[in-house]
Amino acid sequence: MVTELQLRVLPEVAYVDENLKKQVAKELGLPIGRIGAVIVAKRSIDARQRIVMVNLKLMVYVDERPASLPIAHAVNYKPLPGNAPSAIVVGMGPGGLFAALRLIELGVRPVVLERGKPVRERGMDIARISREGIINPDSNYCFGEGGAGAFSDGKLYTRSKKRGSVDRILNIFHQHGASQDILVDAHPHIGSDKLPKVIEAMRNTILQCGGGVHFGTRVSELVIDDGTVCGVRCSTGEQYRGQVILATGHSARDVYEMLSAQNVKIEAKGIAVGVRLEHPQHLIDQIQYHSKDGRGRYLPAAEYSFVTQVDGRGVYSFCMCPGGVVVPAASGSGQLVVNGMSASGRNSRWANSGMVVEVHPEDLPGYAPGDALCVMRFQQQLEARCYEAAGRSQRAGAQRMVDFVDGRNSVDLPASSYPAGLQPSRLDLWLPAFVGNRLRKGFKIFGNSARGFLTNDAVVIGVETRTSSPVRIPRDLEGMHHVCVKGLYPCGEGAGYAGGIVSAAIDGERCAEALAADISRYGV
Repeated sequence: MVTELQLRVLPEVAYVDENLKKQVAKELGLPIGRIGAVIVAKRSIDARQRIVMVNLKLMVYVDERPASLPIAHAVNYKPLPGNAPSAIVVGMGPGGLFAALRLIELGVRPVVLERGKPVRERGMDIARISREGIINPDSNYCFGEGGAGAFSDGKLYTRSKKRGSVDRILNIFHQHGASQDILVDAHPHIGSDKLPKVIEAMRNTILQCGGGVHFGTRVSELVIDDGTVCGVRCSTGEQYRGQVILATGHSARDVYEMLSAQNVKIEAKGIAVGVRLEHPQHLIDQIQYHSKDGRGRYLPAAEYSFVTQVDGRGVYSFCMCPGGVVVPAASGSGQLVVNGMSASGRNSRWANSGMVVEVHPEDLPGYAPGDALCVMRFQQQLEARCYEAAGRSQRAGAQRMVDFVDGRNSVDLPASSYPAGLQPSRLDLWLPAFVGNRLRKGFKIFGNSARGFLTNDAVVIGVETRTSSPVRIPRDLEGMHHVCVKGLYPCGEGAGYAGGIVSAAIDGERCAEALAADISRYGV
């Protein structure tokens, strides 16, 4: 017999199997020996009160045990027949990977073109950024197998549930090696240390089913014939024929320039810009769990989420990484950009988060309606300014949090996870005033709502600009869902239609479905 049970318990019950089993037996009024298995289907932490509780949805097996994990649902990927039609997928981040996998399900052979390297080799290029300040423009935190998400924690929480099945995406990740916990936790994550194995398994599924994967293959031009995209031309001179799912991520500026040059309609899109804020993790644990002892023995590293309005623009935390590290995330020379990531254990001494301000195109000096690349250029200019302020290195400028708010020098800086090193810098002076002033006011508001958050034990590190794409590629031409030009399917974050791993994956699947439907409908 299987019984569904909702429980609200202390952490020492929720996270200790034997204690949980005893509690379940007590709730059901049964001897513990009759409880064959307790499967946690959903788990969330409620830290709103002084006593932290854990909410659980359980599947309890009485007098029996499950034959397999009942909350996992694998997709049956079958080898493609030799006569299967082909399509091109440009980019191998979550949008491209899930587009390729969905195409296989729908009987279309994906040919995946990735400008960067396989994920393991990519890790070596990333290490050189901190160690030597050398950035490979095709292999870095933004480009390469796995996309930007591969080295930014693997957070799988999304609010985009209306766009598709989040559970389906999580199950496909689990099927390819991610922990069962991602099917359970309210805010699931895989961890940057575990993601390479998962991404490689996805690549292997594509290859085993008859798809193609080509690394070091940067698309430089769309092949357009009579108003229809019918292939791509690469920087190597190679050409690939077929309809195109364009999933190049939010930092492929050369792609936006290419689209503009080829008269594919694009438009400027608002982004968010700010800093990476780093606290000691123990301090965040104390604040969030209302305890001087922090998280204690059972609870995970605490997260936070802040949002407010300042002078008509949103100010909010973004991509919060408990137990994480701050990393240099530039994708080319002459740039300094920071981001955050966590390993699966989330066990570093620090917590970090983007702290950003909404920026609309009309906020920019000299904005002219119709200038599709104005927000992208604003990003570029700010990253270049940050690089110059850092002495033309990846040694990031930083300021203690209260010093930033009060507008004064930081004579020294706290210890930090940032591997390339920090140096004192007046971020309050060189950030654009419409960003910096709102951030300072926002920090005061957050400090009032969470006592201890506004502290000089925290440090702001500049600059965070890659929160989303600065460009949107309009689509849905003549009712053909997800199409912008016939034969071209802009996808995911790079197209301006997603904001994170799961929403990009969902959008990748939807683009694949639109492409396959068009093949069926029009034979193209």
